[in-house]
Amino acid sequence: MILNVEKLFTYLFLSIPLFLITGPAIPDIIITIGIIFSIFYLFFLKKYKEILKINFFRISVIFWISLIIISIFSYNKNNSFQDAIIFIRFLLIPLCCYFIFFKDMKIFKKSLFIILILVIFVCIDTFYQFLNYKPESGFGEDLLGFKSNWYGRLTGPFRNELIPGSYISKFGLLGFSILISIKNIKNSTLVKSIYLSLILYVCYISGERMAFAVFALALFVLFVFLYEQRKSIILSIIFGTLLIIITVYLHPFYNDFKVLESTEFHQGQKIEKFFACDHNNEETCTKIVNLQPSFFKIIENFKTSAYGEIYLLSYKMFLDNPISGIGINNFEYMCKNFDNYKNMMSNYNCASHPHNIYIQWLTEGGIIVISCFLLYLFYMISFILYNKGDREYKVISLVIILIMFWPIMSTGSLIKNWYGVITFFIIGLCLCLSKFKNSD
Repeated sequence: MILNVEKLFTYLFLSIPLFLITGPAIPDIIITIGIIFSIFYLFFLKKYKEILKINFFRISVIFWISLIIISIFSYNKNNSFQDAIIFIRFLLIPLCCYFIFFKDMKIFKKSLFIILILVIFVCIDTFYQFLNYKPESGFGEDLLGFKSNWYGRLTGPFRNELIPGSYISKFGLLGFSILISIKNIKNSTLVKSIYLSLILYVCYISGERMAFAVFALALFVLFVFLYEQRKSIILSIIFGTLLIIITVYLHPFYNDFKVLESTEFHQGQKIEKFFACDHNNEETCTKIVNLQPSFFKIIENFKTSAYGEIYLLSYKMFLDNPISGIGINNFEYMCKNFDNYKNMMSNYNCASHPHNIYIQWLTEGGIIVISCFLLYLFYMISFILYNKGDREYKVISLVIILIMFWPIMSTGSLIKNWYGVITFFIIGLCLCLSKFKNSD
């Protein structure tokens, strides 16, 4: 009976990358129920003592306890205690992946293959939406019939969420690892190059600047340390760069417009698009469009940009509550209910979170939580480094961790369903990948 249930949850965990495309609800349900089963399973087999001897899982428990402790001192205790207590479901995902659902390397290879297929699908789907463009309305429907409601931004199969670049940048290298493991692929170098260049290219056209930047960083780091795959990596960079240059030169989205106004504010770039009128192709019609500000404009006037105001507010909250922070998931509450904080958001409404993992833990959890989080990352990296897998898979695992936890980038909130599930699920996959051997 238990073995049958284990098999059921194994296949449900295999499906998580697919269900993440549908939104946060189904993956969170699968994770929650799967973890409840896993706890009973581990107690039944009496393996919990053995697992708690591993430093990485010890620090996971300590990290969770720190969230609960600081909730005692939080401003909105209901918010803090609720999210702190249920956060354990995220921290247990890597344990479930490593010791239960993907402990069999054959099953794990299936998960990597599924991820490979899904990454390719998201790339193709997003690219199709990119081609389906009209200057007057923006990007059209994807292959599933979903249309982006954001002019100049791609959503791919994620309905109205601006996350296709984030999805493929995070999962992409896991798909790359399965391509490495298959030794009888014809033109293997070319196949791997095309795959990586496709991800780089789609990250760029998606408009997700951070997804593009961190994936480009990942390719550079892989080129330095993964010398067995240097040829594939350098070719992917060349192919991807050429595709981007050609696209920027030819695609109408990047052409036929005049910048009317450029500021650092959210949607602060105002442009006028020029295009042939539907009723008369010889006449030129125009459309005024507001886009996200340019990167250089944000850097130039960072303090008054959206990120600048959020980060400065976060820093102020930390200085006022340095030890225990303001409480988990208390950022928006504090911003809206305390005038000294509310007044610092002069150009924008209060955000739900600080939009950076490290700043969020520092602000909401103070020195206590940020210290535990950094220890969590340290022991996770150590676990990967000292695992028994082949070197190249360890390198890929560490580069994926680098992508997800690169400190100077905007991020979602780890306590939120979608971002929490995808982050800790990928951590679990990286732990499994670090013990992978070609002989498997």
